[in-house]
Order: sequence, then C-alpha cells, then structure tokens
Amino acid sequence: MGEEEIRAALEAHWRASASGDLEAEHAIYADDAVCDYPQSGERIFGRKNLQALRGHHPGKPSGFEVRRIVGRGDVWVTEYTIVYQGKPAYTVSIMEFRDGKVVHETQYFAEGFEAPEWRREWVGRMG
Repeated sequence: MGEEEIRAALEAHWRASASGDLEAEHAIYADDAVCDYPQSGERIFGRKNLQALRGHHPGKPSGFEVRRIVGRGDVWVTEYTIVYQGKPAYTVSIMEFRDGKVVHETQYFAEGFEAPEWRREWVGRMG
C-alpha cells in the first residue's frame, strides 16, 4: 500500500470515527493490532477489543476535527481534537502500518489550559 492509499485509509478512518461508524472506523486495524494509551498505562490487544472498548464509551464524542495528518512509509501521525461531554481533548495518534493495516497505535490525550499572562507579548492566538 502506497502513501496515497494510506492517507486515504486514514481519512476514511477519521471520518468514520467522527460519525460513530464503528465498523468502518476499525477496518483500518489488523486483527492483532495493539493500541497504547500511555497516560493511563493501558494497552488494548486486538481490533475486536479496541472496537468493543470504543463502542462502550459512556460519553460519545460530540465533536471531532482533524487538524493534520503527516507521515511517510509505515508511520503516520494525526493531530485532532475530540469533544467529550463538552470538553475538548487535544489528541495525537501515532499509527504504524504493516501490509496496509495498523498494527500499533499510540494515542496521547491532553486537556486545554489557559495561557499564562507573562508570555503574552511573545505569542499570538491560534485560529
């Protein structure tokens, strides 16, 4: 699978994730894929477990926006924002591909914070 096909698969994956289509969302994963959540120390083994976990999330996302997708070869990174119960989570997903499927994903989640006043003169605001 070439880079154009991987990008198209990622775009379809994120669209399906945003719309809540669990089947299409998880089609990108190999059956034996592993997904890590370093901040909680959790590791999910297998596409079926990952799909079941996400399907049972008590706070379904109410917003989803991909900011950018970058990658080359078998490693791709997506930066996006997902809104759970009115609170945005700024998220980075690192996906590793083998034979056109994701075999390993690591997701980092971060909450927003107020910018400190002391650095105001050196920064602008993001759109």
